[in-house]
Amino acid sequence: MDHPDEVQEPEAAPQPELSQPQLEDEVNVAKAAPDVQNSRLSPSLAVGNTEPDRNLALELVRVTEAAAIAAGHWVGYGDKNAADGAAVDAMRSFLSTVNVNGVVVIGEGEKDEAPMLFNGERVGNGDGPECDVAVDPIDGTRLTALGINNALSVLAVSERGSMFDPSAVFYMEKLVTGPEAAEMVDLRLPVKQNLHLIAKAKGKKINQVNVVILDRDRHKPLVEEIRAAGARTKFIMDGDVAGAIAAAREGTGVDVLMGIGGTPEGIVTACAIKSLGGVIQGRLWPTSDEEKQKAIDAGHDLDRVLTTDDLVTSNNCYFVATGITDGDLLRGVRYKANRVLTQSIVMRSKSGTIRFVEGEHRADKWESYERKH
Repeated sequence: MDHPDEVQEPEAAPQPELSQPQLEDEVNVAKAAPDVQNSRLSPSLAVGNTEPDRNLALELVRVTEAAAIAAGHWVGYGDKNAADGAAVDAMRSFLSTVNVNGVVVIGEGEKDEAPMLFNGERVGNGDGPECDVAVDPIDGTRLTALGINNALSVLAVSERGSMFDPSAVFYMEKLVTGPEAAEMVDLRLPVKQNLHLIAKAKGKKINQVNVVILDRDRHKPLVEEIRAAGARTKFIMDGDVAGAIAAAREGTGVDVLMGIGGTPEGIVTACAIKSLGGVIQGRLWPTSDEEKQKAIDAGHDLDRVLTTDDLVTSNNCYFVATGITDGDLLRGVRYKANRVLTQSIVMRSKSGTIRFVEGEHRADKWESYERKH
């Protein structure tokens, strides 16, 4: 098939028009949000270092919307690399318009492996505050390629130097749950004990506790422990950021995420947990003797349980995601006549605010933009 038009980095990047829900949300942020109306932002994450007339979160949601729409062209076509490339191009293009002086600390890879959004790349227009940026243009490239649920475009921002460096060890053992059991669970405890603590905290029977877990061979022993304890399992193919957020939110049918997943995704999840009020605990999980030694040389204690605050030390961070395919957290990109519809979630830890943003984008405007860039 022909490659669809992709968003390229613009010389002077115009942005798609905000939908009416976004415009209303933006006005509400400026007029009604307690942390904006009654106090000043910390200098390190204030737009222009002054009280903003536009919340940074609304700047960031345009970025994930663009990446999701670009990836949406490739849903179900079986080419995860093409989908990822389109999303990366779009995310980088729109990031260049955001009022931040950012450094990618969690990106597509090292500079020699990833031409765009590589670790260490400067992003933003350079005029705003210094910050760490974590990007995942597609959390779930395989899900996107196969048209399977729970693919997201994800972006997280926090104060400069506040994100854990994930470069030494790519995987970590994780436990994520909501605020009810946040002070009770401990990754060092047996699986059965943690599950019973969660059941008690949530007022459930153990056979009502649902554990989300990546469908991987390495998790077979863990699955046996979960089922032996009397709890249920819910497998996901990829995209454990969406699974982790579902585990921390009420009403999702999921109580806890367990298992081994990416360290970068764990840090991105921590930015969301800061707003949700749950907990993520992680322990680095080297896959080889070489990686183990690399971690030790970097000063990591491989027995240490990393907490939410270890993964992101700042209390002023943002998490933004837009659905690519339908999922437990968000609807995917949809097409209706001359409209492209998106749904996003925007979180800010300082205020504890969570917003869902419904976007309607004129398809002809978007296609015109893509042709130009």
